[in-house]
Amino acid sequence: MGVLNVTPDSFSDGGLYMDVARAAARAKEMAAEGARIIDIGGASSRPKGSVYGAGADLVSVEEERGRILPVIEAVISELPGVWISVDTFRSEIAKEVLELGVHMINDITALRFDPQLADLCAEFEVPLVLMHSEGLPGDMPHVEQSSTDIIERVRTALASAIREAKSRGCSQLILDPGFGFGKTKQDNLRLMAELGQFQPLGYPLLIGVSRKSSVGELLATEGILPPPDQRLFGALGVTAVAVNSGATFVRTHDVRETRQFLNAMDTTKRTSKL
Repeated sequence: MGVLNVTPDSFSDGGLYMDVARAAARAKEMAAEGARIIDIGGASSRPKGSVYGAGADLVSVEEERGRILPVIEAVISELPGVWISVDTFRSEIAKEVLELGVHMINDITALRFDPQLADLCAEFEVPLVLMHSEGLPGDMPHVEQSSTDIIERVRTALASAIREAKSRGCSQLILDPGFGFGKTKQDNLRLMAELGQFQPLGYPLLIGVSRKSSVGELLATEGILPPPDQRLFGALGVTAVAVNSGATFVRTHDVRETRQFLNAMDTTKRTSKL
């Protein structure tokens, strides 16, 4: 899953793809590099805290709509064979993009912001990604201090979201434990190492570690984190563990490199079973 943020303030690629032609060109590039899904988002989830400052403001429905609809129309027109996912937590936006032909909705709040997303995904018969996060858009913490065991906290929240989605008729679900999104570095790494603990929930697992600050912390030199676009090798290391632990979908900014890495890993693992 290739990341396409149509925002001015995302932590890694904010401002790069606000132009429709440039965004569509990036989508085509990611598809050529091996992305099976393009995940388009128009509302940054950048958290507040020591790393990212005040965090991203909650954008209006009108602003989110104006950012993504022209890009979605262009990408669907130019890439008919590629699935389009939209990263949104609003049912108003989801309805419009699903009517355009979008294939999947990615909700970073796991229905906490707008449960009606599940009704729409059921109506249009498309998958819904339920992602665990702390806080809500416009007020998301970089780290939420909690004494609760991270595996149990995330598992409980996702199980609750599953019940809500199913009660609304939505059964095509994908679960994302939410690497980052209010968790400590140690908690993030444990989620990836023990991803298999979420498999009993009964749905495919998605991970998104690409360029995030916890990866930067792994690569830090004398306490200085490398910038987001220099965190690839750390992200690949974490991704390898997560895939071996049960991840089915990998969301990344670095499609070509991640695809090559996963292909090499998969080929090696299959060869070892001969």
